[in-house]
Amino acid sequence: MPDTAVPSTQAPQRTSDGLDPHRWSALAILLTGAFLAPLDFFIVNVAMPSITKGLGSTAADVQLVISGYAVVYAVFLITGGRLGDIFGRKSIFMIGLAGFAFASALCGLAWSPSVLIGARMLQALAAAAMAPQALASVHALFPAHERGRALSIYGIVLGLSSIVGQLLGGALVGADVDGFGWRLIFLINLPISLVAFIAAIPLLRETRGEHRPRLDLGGVVLSSLALSSLVLPLVEGRERGWPAWSIVMLLATPVFVELFRRYELRLARAGGDPLIDLEIFRLPGLTRGIGAILTLYAMATFFLTFSIYLQSALGYTALQAGLAILPFSAGFLAGSTFSPAIGRRAGGSAPSLGYGLSALGTAASAAVILSSPAGVLPPLALIAPTLALIGFGMGMTMPTMMRVIVERVGPRHAGLVGGVVNSTLQVSAAISVAVLGGLFYTLLGTRSDPNAIGTAFAFTLLAIAACHCCGALLAAGLGQRRAKVCATQDVVIVAE
Repeated sequence: MPDTAVPSTQAPQRTSDGLDPHRWSALAILLTGAFLAPLDFFIVNVAMPSITKGLGSTAADVQLVISGYAVVYAVFLITGGRLGDIFGRKSIFMIGLAGFAFASALCGLAWSPSVLIGARMLQALAAAAMAPQALASVHALFPAHERGRALSIYGIVLGLSSIVGQLLGGALVGADVDGFGWRLIFLINLPISLVAFIAAIPLLRETRGEHRPRLDLGGVVLSSLALSSLVLPLVEGRERGWPAWSIVMLLATPVFVELFRRYELRLARAGGDPLIDLEIFRLPGLTRGIGAILTLYAMATFFLTFSIYLQSALGYTALQAGLAILPFSAGFLAGSTFSPAIGRRAGGSAPSLGYGLSALGTAASAAVILSSPAGVLPPLALIAPTLALIGFGMGMTMPTMMRVIVERVGPRHAGLVGGVVNSTLQVSAAISVAVLGGLFYTLLGTRSDPNAIGTAFAFTLLAIAACHCCGALLAAGLGQRRAKVCATQDVVIVAE
């Protein structure tokens, strides 16, 4: 099957070369959903003290506001991508966007911790429906010569969501417009969602796979159990002292994974439509690419612990902590801008180069902090370049890895891979916060003085650097390659 744009279920206007004239506008609309979903995971971090005070929340409530979103979002991303393949990506995107806006309004108007937690879970469910549709639609909307640029833009937007989350969260909480305070971090989603929804009606065409699969309910249940048994104890276990249920769930994870694998293989042999076509993982480099993606959001712990370091050790406000990320942001934008040119020159080593630069910057930041007096911000001339280097490496890596993964499959599996990539990133964030965040708090112990916080933060940075070194090894040789389409399979085979 040739790797061409997926036929639309509508009859949109086409240019003389058969392309959708609104494809770049459509991508911008879809990227709104891809941006908002992770943004609302990161934006809550800096607002948690205000939410605690405003609603009278307990520590457990606060953790559930974050972890409830993380678990639901991670668990249902693959299903969300598959629903787009089945029922149409425009339809599922718009349903998800409307649901996200409704849930955001409920979050912003929440009158109790339990209402906020429930609204966050509903928000995550809607986000899992809308987020994968952008990545899945790239095959359908863009010809091969434009696809790399579209995937680069996707990677940039996904990376910016974490940065903007820190900046915007601090700014909105600090501004406290009309006394809304922390509620603005949720209510800001409403005008953005409304504009995107209205623009999508004329500009976004309906696409789906040429073969319309049936929804694999058994696969949905088993994959949800497998992901829940992994993510839930990771995001809740440490905060609750690793109770017995969390250990049992982690031990059950391999069992659920194996049950899911056997069920999917049996369904495929019977001629059914499995939720995940496990054959795609036989494509050259795809499994290594997913493994590299799994190390990428080790950086989620950086954002969490950097905020603690600034506010608890240095006495920064939420707004100041948000602004302190600006050198990282500048580096990310520069890395994203130059990533295509670097990719052309570096070829297969481009992803490893990006990981290597972020690891170098993270290790250098740790050295600067360890050599600085406790409770004092390291000199800007030293810390700003290291933060910028981390951002530059991440700016290179995010769009490059998006291309590496998505260009290895064909349009039939676009929704599936979109869900897998997004789910992998979310699982990466959960594992990172649980394991590396656990390292930070273990090193900190019962102390809360600036010296202890700074030391714990620095050693956590070294652990993040080690994760990105592993990512560099996994991504070695996965950069730009000459792709060819296999006529007998609906996949792209990448020449190694």
